[in-house]
Amino acid sequence: MGFKMGIVGLPNVGKSTLFNALTRTAAAQAANFPFCTIEPNVGEVAVPDARLDTLAGIAKSRQVIPTRMTFVDIAGLVKGASKGEGLGNQFLANIREVDAIAHVLRCFEDGDVTHVEGRVDPVADAETIETELMLADIESIEKRLQGLQRKLKGNDKEAQQQDRLLRTALSELEQGRPARVVAVDDEDAKAWKMLQLLTAKPVLYVCNVAEDEAASGNAHSARVGEMAEAQGNAHVVISARIEEEIAQLDPEEAEMFLQEMGLEEAGLDRLIRAGYELLHLETYFTVGPKEARAWTIRKGTSAPRAAGVIHGDFEKGFIRAETIAYDDYVSLGGEQPAKEAGKMRAEGKSYVVRDGDVLHFLFNT
Repeated sequence: MGFKMGIVGLPNVGKSTLFNALTRTAAAQAANFPFCTIEPNVGEVAVPDARLDTLAGIAKSRQVIPTRMTFVDIAGLVKGASKGEGLGNQFLANIREVDAIAHVLRCFEDGDVTHVEGRVDPVADAETIETELMLADIESIEKRLQGLQRKLKGNDKEAQQQDRLLRTALSELEQGRPARVVAVDDEDAKAWKMLQLLTAKPVLYVCNVAEDEAASGNAHSARVGEMAEAQGNAHVVISARIEEEIAQLDPEEAEMFLQEMGLEEAGLDRLIRAGYELLHLETYFTVGPKEARAWTIRKGTSAPRAAGVIHGDFEKGFIRAETIAYDDYVSLGGEQPAKEAGKMRAEGKSYVVRDGDVLHFLFNT
């Protein structure tokens, strides 16, 4: 399991340039005019994790398989999208399918790249997008509430739950707050997710700065950071142009280029890490001579559920998980030494998998 992040933003903020760089493809046309992205372009990238290579080296694994994440480059949004302006309806339909939203905000000055509003104000841009999503949610909720009336008269329990959740969300939206501020109980979590409200999705602000500001940011990105902190959202500072250049280099050249720019790592790494934190994700590993592989799960996942990420039969027939902490596996030199040192644990169905665990599942067929 990876996760799907929708890249959104006003036209000409660097969305498609960033997408092209992140996925190392030219699938999305980057051009200086609105709506150059007509269909949502989808690209998968490997999630970089140095731990996987370390484990593979110790186990002498023939194959190394990282976990993957999906980026979806979605058509540029404009004011009035919630009413179908521009490519609004298409945008809104596509964004419902992602796990999280990356708002790309223009934080660079460039007279050669037209801003759709004629000014550079990333905070105002973020508010424009959020407003359109809230308006779309309000319209959607009002339609759904009408559609529930017949079921409510029949005392349908599921309809009653939906009605309650929709009205709670509507109350927040009408006061200018996104649906993500609603506190949802565990028993409502599944039904809440099924509502697919646009403003219930976690948000990561991506500040697209000029190349010489990638390491330190600028006044625009600082304002976005303050806004994100006030909202409880996350933000990262990236230069889409730098990422585009890095995408054309081999790993050694890319590392030298990053050092020259004063950067410790590529923007892709920061973006993925921020996305993982945003969605409360973590990684466990399966390691052997055939392959070393990374798997993504949500924090708090039980051992059987983690096994189910590999195959449903693993979860159904789960017996136990032979578990070695990453640090123990590395410091002791592999599975057998860790086992001999008493660092391999047999964990049952109630065990909550930890980030970095090296696992081997036993199950009934």
